[in-house]
Amino acid sequence: MGAVTTSSPAPEAGPASVDVVLPCLDEAAALPWVLERVPPGWRALVVDNGSTDGSDRIARELGATVVRAERRGFGAACHAGLTAATADIVCFCDCDASLDPADLVPFVREVRAGEADLVLGRRRPRSPGAWPVHARAGNLALSRLLRRRTGLRLHDLGPLRAARRAELLALDLTDRRNGYPLQMVVRAADAGWRIAEHDVPYAPRTGASKVTGTWRGTFQAVRDMSRVLREAPAREGAAS
Repeated sequence: MGAVTTSSPAPEAGPASVDVVLPCLDEAAALPWVLERVPPGWRALVVDNGSTDGSDRIARELGATVVRAERRGFGAACHAGLTAATADIVCFCDCDASLDPADLVPFVREVRAGEADLVLGRRRPRSPGAWPVHARAGNLALSRLLRRRTGLRLHDLGPLRAARRAELLALDLTDRRNGYPLQMVVRAADAGWRIAEHDVPYAPRTGASKVTGTWRGTFQAVRDMSRVLREAPAREGAAS
């Protein structure tokens, strides 16, 4: 996975009830907005994936725990955050101000109540420019392939999600690139998890996207995810 180091602000009064993994690559402008919306009592884990704009310093000053993931890649950052988490429930959220961490509250409530094992956010753009056409087309194609592979009738493979940490680790996720979010869903489905999807507002991101901002980035993401869909079931009879 590559080297992972963790640094924290002042000691916390007690263990966090929820850890929120925020993969970060040059998101200095968005961090204040994102971190102020992390619900009280939850811990923000900002996973710095090689930022050069001072994102790690800003995150630390704003009270977040900073995790450094030396290996580049969205999946590498997400998994570094998952392994650094200690709370029973772990959430994931982009760090670009396109999604509000506060929208995770009902997701966590659903997981905690035992009503679902994995809860995903279906992105609903607030403006025409929030979700580029090429990115939306790629997402639609992958959703259809996912349905064919697993039977799940999901509409989005968005980054806003919540599940229990121990169960996520048991999925033994191996993708460290853009296929990580999809691999999580595929392996959860193979393991018989109950997967729920709920609408969430989606705003234009702050700064340029590293993935869906270009046709090339979208193509690379679709290629990574297509590779995941070709995997055989990870483990037959795995329990949730």
